Amino acid sequence: MFSRRNRRPKSAEPRPNSPELTEAWESLDQGDIPGALRSLRAHAEPLPPGEVAVVVARAAREAGFDDLHTAATALAARPDRAQELYSYGYACVERGVSYLAIPALRQALDRVPDSGAVLRELVSAYEREGRHPEAADALNVRESALNDWPDRYLLVYNALMAGDLELARRQYGLLPDPEDEIWLGAQDRQRRMLERAAVAGPVTPLDRSDLRGWQFVMGGTVLGTLSPYGFDVGMTGRFAWLQDSHDLCLRGLLRLRTVLAAAEARPRSVSLLPGRGSRILGLAAAEILDLPAVEFAADRQDTVVIAYDLDEVARADQGPEVIGQLLERTPGQVLHEHASSWTDWPVVTADSVTLLHQSVRAPWDGHLAAGQDGTPEHGAPDDRPAEEVCAEIVAADATPDEGDGATPADPDDRFADFVTAVRGTWLQGNRTGLRSAGPVRSSRFV
Repeated sequence: MFSRRNRRPKSAEPRPNSPELTEAWESLDQGDIPGALRSLRAHAEPLPPGEVAVVVARAAREAGFDDLHTAATALAARPDRAQELYSYGYACVERGVSYLAIPALRQALDRVPDSGAVLRELVSAYEREGRHPEAADALNVRESALNDWPDRYLLVYNALMAGDLELARRQYGLLPDPEDEIWLGAQDRQRRMLERAAVAGPVTPLDRSDLRGWQFVMGGTVLGTLSPYGFDVGMTGRFAWLQDSHDLCLRGLLRLRTVLAAAEARPRSVSLLPGRGSRILGLAAAEILDLPAVEFAADRQDTVVIAYDLDEVARADQGPEVIGQLLERTPGQVLHEHASSWTDWPVVTADSVTLLHQSVRAPWDGHLAAGQDGTPEHGAPDDRPAEEVCAEIVAADATPDEGDGATPADPDDRFADFVTAVRGTWLQGNRTGLRSAGPVRSSRFV
């Protein structure tokens, strides 16, 4: 988002009146734009958008975002005009601070309730913040005036992401085929989501804590494991920060083997992707699955493609080209990702994922430990040949971590039953990346 540029003298700046904005203003005095934005996220929404815009204008100017600076300055001068509210909200969304856009766009919509442009921009801001119930509500109360594409489509999407399957199915039934071909891909993805929900619903609750069920509905991903810590205090099966281990890598590969067996998939090889982590894990997968390891080729059929972290793959040599090739599905190809970010979604959605994390440190990247003075220090990375590290994974202990006892039991037979039930809708469609955590919320750390 923002980064600091030169600042004008404080005496030239109009100051906000609300005490809730003092912390953000003082952060800007210190040149700390990210700190100011964190403060605004915590305090700004209940305040008048025109007053918040005073702070945003200064932050945007110092970051060199002329469009947002202009829009925020105009709103601060004319805080009750719908056009200024809309322009400011639009600029906030474009600059990645959608949480600042929402109050302004809500006020703009109150002033021009028939404006489709304002409604769609508000829905976009809600979506980027993961506030799908509010997006669905904003659309649903205007149902009689909605255009089918994109408005009713957006209502179906946000109802799904909010976990309201009844509303999503009802509105999808009213949605005709699009006249513009640009919407055909979105229509196909939405149809597949509803089909996956239909087959998953009888075997999994699809409630606000059913992380595995909703990961499958949203992207066709079979989630192998749930975090054994913090399930009932905000994490709901996702990891925040994780120091990964050989044991967990092995457990993920054994879960992958269960998935392939339950889905009656019969790969003939393991494909190795670029990047050290993916190569290590791919070699281990070949051992566990008793398959030959081969270099990745986009047109190879009936193969399991192994990624430790798809973001790592994207950063490797030829990585962007490989990622583009993985978006489109090759017959019989299964993409498995071990550690997948749920706060910075990969461009590609894997078919199988071991775990969801916000931040992860691979076992071979060196463990984080307390130094002699108590401060955290990173250990030396494991630079041994990939084959040696692979051997340690294969010989590791895959016994599940008992954790704090709050995570629901997840035995192998129940996991296999889930895969068996949904296998008819697995490995379908392209692998477009997710943009939302969906109905199952987890605590996010900044």
